[in-house]
Amino acid sequence: MNEKDFLSKFHLPWSAGPYLDFPFPVETRPAAVLICLQPPFDDLQVLFTQRASHLNHHAGQISFPGGKFEKSDTSLVHTALREAEEEIGLSPDKVRVLGTLPEYKTISGFAVLPVIGILDESVDLDTDLKIDKNEVSRIFQVPLSHLMNQQNYFVHHAERRKQRFPIYFIQYGNDVIWGATAGMTALLCQHIDFYS
Repeated sequence: MNEKDFLSKFHLPWSAGPYLDFPFPVETRPAAVLICLQPPFDDLQVLFTQRASHLNHHAGQISFPGGKFEKSDTSLVHTALREAEEEIGLSPDKVRVLGTLPEYKTISGFAVLPVIGILDESVDLDTDLKIDKNEVSRIFQVPLSHLMNQQNYFVHHAERRKQRFPIYFIQYGNDVIWGATAGMTALLCQHIDFYS
């Protein structure tokens, strides 16, 4: 799927509404992540990070750049862009924000706003980005077509507070994307696929 195809489907009305896969408490802390797609490939690439192995929470897991809302942030979109700049050195002026997905609630008590953006074509991941090794061990990309293929997903169901909910897993090479990151990826792909 190229950028033109993606945009023609992303900007159509949302089909899913709020994401209700995760029946967690209403009291949540606001946060945001940046789901960044890179052209000019015929198949858009989606940027992921791997968290540093020494972190206390979610060490080594695959994630999107992002974090919790700070009082100095003007909006949750600002949160996503600020965190991306802090974690991987991505300048906000190199991202064209397209919009957001519905809020995604996590088991750790966050209400995460996924912000969708297109990376400027001039950005070279190897030379233009600078990883903060305190937070991120590496960045990599996955073709959107791989993420759109339901055969690449595995869903495990768990129970919490007497409610059953899915945990998504996506295999890509030697990497396994799972949990909230995979859930938000599935949400984006479900919206795009709805109009295919």
